[in-house]
Amino acid sequence: MKILGELKNRHVFRIGMVYIVGAWALVQLGNIVATEVGAPEWVMGVVITFLVAGFPIALFLAWTFAWTTDGLRKETDVARVPTLVRKPGHTLDYITMALLAAVVASVTMDRYMPAPGGPQSAQQPTRIVSEPEPVIEENTIAVLPFVNMSADDSQDYFSDGLSEELLNVLTQVDGLNVASRTSSFAYKNDVRNIRQIARTLRVANILEGSVRKVGDRLRITAQLIDTSNDRHLWSDSYDRNMTDIFQIQDEIANAIVSALTTELGVGLQAVNVESATSNLDAYDLYLKARELFIARENLPNSWTLLEQATHMDPQFARAWDALAAVRSVATSWFPGDSTDHNALALAAAHRALEIDPELSMSYAVIGMKHQETGEGYAGAIANLGIAIENDPKNATAWLWRGIIFRDMGYTSKSIADLEQCLSIDPAYTICRQYLASSLLNQGEIEAAIRQFEATFEQNFHSTDADFVSYYVHSGQRNMALMIAALILRHPAAPIKHWIEAIEHPEEDHTFRIGRFNEWGETFNIDVCDMDSVAIALKKEDCFTTVVNAGLLWHPDTAYFRKTDAFKSFVNTHLMEYWQQNGFPSQCRALDEGDFECS
Repeated sequence: MKILGELKNRHVFRIGMVYIVGAWALVQLGNIVATEVGAPEWVMGVVITFLVAGFPIALFLAWTFAWTTDGLRKETDVARVPTLVRKPGHTLDYITMALLAAVVASVTMDRYMPAPGGPQSAQQPTRIVSEPEPVIEENTIAVLPFVNMSADDSQDYFSDGLSEELLNVLTQVDGLNVASRTSSFAYKNDVRNIRQIARTLRVANILEGSVRKVGDRLRITAQLIDTSNDRHLWSDSYDRNMTDIFQIQDEIANAIVSALTTELGVGLQAVNVESATSNLDAYDLYLKARELFIARENLPNSWTLLEQATHMDPQFARAWDALAAVRSVATSWFPGDSTDHNALALAAAHRALEIDPELSMSYAVIGMKHQETGEGYAGAIANLGIAIENDPKNATAWLWRGIIFRDMGYTSKSIADLEQCLSIDPAYTICRQYLASSLLNQGEIEAAIRQFEATFEQNFHSTDADFVSYYVHSGQRNMALMIAALILRHPAAPIKHWIEAIEHPEEDHTFRIGRFNEWGETFNIDVCDMDSVAIALKKEDCFTTVVNAGLLWHPDTAYFRKTDAFKSFVNTHLMEYWQQNGFPSQCRALDEGDFECS
């Protein structure tokens, strides 16, 4: 007990308490300051370590030294000199209370007082707000990719193909809203639970299942789930031969329609799945080819498989339709490969429509090849209109018509079509990028940048070049350089000359044009193949081609819209359509057949 009395007499307990309160106050204030200045997390860790290590040192000093009426002296001096008297410990109590009051006041002000920048200031602690539940309509469904249960992993194409076939069948049901393939298939092999996936896709129901294929035998299981309570509305298994594949699709689709009709109390109409082909080997090749096309993997193999399928069954309309689509994009994927992909695409499209004039994609292909068909922009819009009429949920047809409207100067119509594309398939990245481009042409800069930057995570660069000048003009030069490098991709691209041309539009760009063409010889490209580079370098002869018509409406080509070359292009390719259907909003007719565009 003597030692405890001595500890009390030497104020060791009081000093220990002052140290603890002081350390706590320092940590609280340090956290506030560190947050304000954005200090790294390790800083406070070091501070706390030193404070903990200092505690026994403080106790040792309290035991060894005393604060007396004659100042700080050793304890041995207090015992030896009768005139030395310790100061009372009340001062330490006051210090403790003052520290407590100071830290409470600081923490209170930091937590409850508004920051200088207002309630949304970055200095104010972030308030966690729960995200509101999305509004989900009852008559909505997503078809997740069926799991391949076959021993052969290469059969994934078949289970994916069956899932997509069912999805396409369900889109034909009036009153039923079906999530797009792009959105649904993004959750292949996803570990999230059904309710989480449904919430993200904003659907009330999920169809999932599995496929086991052994030779010509199939075992398909499917189940329909109400995602609000994980209740199974319907499930079934099918053990059949491959010859029954279309009948199975019919049964599953109509079982879903029946289950939803019973649950929702709405009259969903039954569907009828017709056999696409009687040749199951051709159908198998078609599924393989379509999977490659959708993934844009090995397109030559895709069109080869489709050619084989159409050879096996010349009446296989959907295979011809898919072949037209594959060949139509091959022109841009394999430029200069000495194959006339456009001619092959048109031949496949016309053959498909001879067999089945109700198809959609073939009309869309014909519309996009209007330069080759000689039908011009009027023919393009007409054919794309039929494609959309035949299948209003063909997101690609909406995309392609949106691009054509943009090239024709109808920016508002382009935006409307591209927004419709995204309403059908919110995950269709190229739709979002072309929407961003059209918004930029419309002068809706903030909206354009939001749409454009929303595609960064997908690492997709379809229209990036349109935005390089924006980043230069807005003072984000490094951003412009990085995007320019992504666009040109090839090594040692002279992107510096592109950026400098934007920064100094009044300069003579002859040297820069020569530098780009010299560099491009290695890759068999020139300035006219690099769209927005041509705009920056004012290579005006690149603008007036149907292929590059979209360049005419970029904000940086406003000067060109005052030239005779622009008027010549319009009079040759667009004027007749404009006169019959109305001028674009930025153009107006003048006297004596003349016009002007802002």
